[in-house]
Amino acid sequence: MSKKLPPQDPRAAYRRKSIRGRVLRVNAQCKCGESRPEALLPDRNPPICMTCDRRERGISDRDDHHIAGKANSPVTINVPVNDHEAELSATQRDWPRKTLQNPDGSPLLSASAHIRGFVDTVIYLITKFLLWVAELLELLDTMLEEKWGRKWWKGKKLEAFEPKD
Repeated sequence: MSKKLPPQDPRAAYRRKSIRGRVLRVNAQCKCGESRPEALLPDRNPPICMTCDRRERGISDRDDHHIAGKANSPVTINVPVNDHEAELSATQRDWPRKTLQNPDGSPLLSASAHIRGFVDTVIYLITKFLLWVAELLELLDTMLEEKWGRKWWKGKKLEAFEPKD
């Protein structure tokens, strides 16, 4: 299952990642395991992510993300800094520049930014908040199957949840 929508401008997204990747070593990774180039600080050896850097400096490892972009709304959500840079802000950089910057305060561009921000935020929340539950349930099903066989739920209360024809 894909965890992200494809970027609006795949070439621009690839170019940004390539440039960031050249600043960092190939396969660079923080001691915590973070390897997304957008979350790693450039010119640091050994590589360190924004979260670990902030924790070492004793400052908050969270940021306020402007869901619709700062030019379109003051509404923010508080998210981990690595996710802010590597996911939410990176996704916004794929929006049409005019929508994100909205230099003239167009209400239509603002409305577009609100829709785009809502979609990006819902996808982020699904992947961070719900997808692990699906993966856990699939792993648990495999473990129960190994222990009690392919139809492990038969004769148990969970039988009531079987898909119906």
